[in-house]
Amino acid sequence: MVGRTWYVIAFTVASIAAAFLLPAVPQPLSYHDFADQRSFFGIPNFFDVTSNAAFLIAGVAGLIVTLDRRTVFAQQVERWPYAVFFVGVALTAFGSGYYHLAPDNERLVWDRLPMTIAFMSLISALIVDRISIRAGVALLVPLLLTGTASVFYWIATERAGAGNLVPYAVLQGYSVIAALLMAYLYPSRYTRGGDIYSVFVAYVSAKVLEGLDLPILELGHLVSGHTLKHLAAAMAAVFVLRMLNLRRLQVLADPPQVTLKSSS
Repeated sequence: MVGRTWYVIAFTVASIAAAFLLPAVPQPLSYHDFADQRSFFGIPNFFDVTSNAAFLIAGVAGLIVTLDRRTVFAQQVERWPYAVFFVGVALTAFGSGYYHLAPDNERLVWDRLPMTIAFMSLISALIVDRISIRAGVALLVPLLLTGTASVFYWIATERAGAGNLVPYAVLQGYSVIAALLMAYLYPSRYTRGGDIYSVFVAYVSAKVLEGLDLPILELGHLVSGHTLKHLAAAMAAVFVLRMLNLRRLQVLADPPQVTLKSSS
């Protein structure tokens, strides 16, 4: 396990270096110019706003499953990274909805903060499941603080007139690639470990739909790519929910380090 861990450590160090050394890139103002700006029932950008309800549904449902004592966790402390993940997903409904009512950099902060909570807590959960319960739980708060710092650093640089989106972008990319790296290098202590790849597919689909915002709207003027992006991203959380609901504990030849005592 030690040899495999060095791959994760090396990738982490490289990502930190990239965040500090890559040239600064400001947030393009064109980012806020979404294709579907139709209003209904007095709500501007109606579909981009209301489609965020999918995050609330997925987040609340996931939180219920995570906190249900029938959901399989070898130790009770393992629930917390997943609980924080689903809280982040649910909060994304409010943050993204608020942003899409009147998109600008200041409101984008409240869109990105809950998403960062979800990304970082999922990394913590994967460490718990696959590498070390103690390390995963111990890293939860530092990971959340790092994610939060990347968002506040970005908006602080924008307010100073020298916007730098790079640390936030690197952190988001790091969370996705690190999750895949851990899934490939370390087997889960639970069944359904391969479901993490479905989460990745949903994430990639969301990014593709985001990039095709206008072309998708132009197909029939029914729905935009960004609206569909919200639904695809919420599906990523649904896949995590499904994994937790169906998985069972399995015996591994090289299990994660178990050093925390159960609270039950």
